[in-house]
Amino acid sequence: MEQTKRLVMTFKTTDDKKVSLSVDNPREDITETEIKSAMDLVVERNIFAPNGGDIVATVEAKVVVTDTTEYDLVL
Repeated sequence: MEQTKRLVMTFKTTDDKKVSLSVDNPREDITETEIKSAMDLVVERNIFAPNGGDIVATVEAKVVVTDTTEYDLVL
């Protein structure tokens, strides 16, 4: 079984839609303060324009852990 972790940061755009940015394998010791600072920087610098709308606000952040089990179907 393979386990993966991903930090998913969700923002609101100027057209009132949500967009998410994700980071694979975030540090184990990452803090809420660091995540909030990074998200605020994304909003402040306005470097992304998904679907033509600027990112204008932070919405939420979460670490998603996924367990994957692969099966060999050749018996």
